[in-house]
Amino acid sequence: MTVQKRSYTSGHFELMIDGHRSTAYLKSVDGGATKGSLVDEPIGPDNQRIKHMSTIDVEPFSIDFGIAGAKDILKWIQNSWRKNFARRTGQITHANFDLKATFRSEFYDALITETTFPALDGSAKEAAYMKIKVLAERTVESLLPATQSVEGTLGSKQKMWTPSSFRFNIDGIDDARFANKIESFTIKQGVKKFYTGQGRHAQIEPTKVDFPNITGTIAMQYADKFLQWHRDYVQNGQRDTKAQKTGSIEFLGPDKKQILFAINLYEMGLISAAVGQSTANSDQIKRVKFELYVGRMDLDGSYVGMEG
Repeated sequence: MTVQKRSYTSGHFELMIDGHRSTAYLKSVDGGATKGSLVDEPIGPDNQRIKHMSTIDVEPFSIDFGIAGAKDILKWIQNSWRKNFARRTGQITHANFDLKATFRSEFYDALITETTFPALDGSAKEAAYMKIKVLAERTVESLLPATQSVEGTLGSKQKMWTPSSFRFNIDGIDDARFANKIESFTIKQGVKKFYTGQGRHAQIEPTKVDFPNITGTIAMQYADKFLQWHRDYVQNGQRDTKAQKTGSIEFLGPDKKQILFAINLYEMGLISAAVGQSTANSDQIKRVKFELYVGRMDLDGSYVGMEG
């Protein structure tokens, strides 16, 4: 008699952080596996070789998620950017389309190492998702009997968030709100691995937080102050504190008014502001592409009920 087992399929995920279930909608999960480091040693005059495992390396998890029910994840991101580093312990449960659990990855003493925001485009139609990379000191994986269930929830706020609903603000440049595109950007948290004693797993310690440049485009009729800022700051070398600005990126609901959450931007300076490629006999809108450096970012979660 041939025994057939039903294949495991992707379907739904459930995230637990520090003992409580997150209601964040997880679109995809990858990584988290452990990999041994191979040592290949020559022994004796005949060059015999002995191979064995030494330390263990843990791959980071990559998680794409929506903002519906993601307050706990957003708070974790906020603390990371503020250097209030907190290691989290939790688990990710995989389930099939019937919401029956099939696989679980437990993680211990984890830090967020990357946070990626999607490209924002005024003409986009699809739903928007954020991505984080989470590096744990240790993971444990296990198959599960299909007797447990997960909740397949998708909140209304996630359905409302699209890459076309955003507002870019710069103090002193009112027309910045007419920016039609902001390219995807990633905030990176550096980590250092330490191996001590007989432990095979590394202890991870946070180092610097790297805030990326912001790149986008705006129609030329709204770019006067960008171009003036470029003349003052780049071409003429203005150096006083007025040369740097503050601002924000607001992620909006479909009515373009309700703020779902925001990123506050500090110590911004203009790197470039240049007219994009133009084509003869074309009715395309002429746009200016700008690039800004940012000294510091802060996730403003007051709109989703986060304190601080």
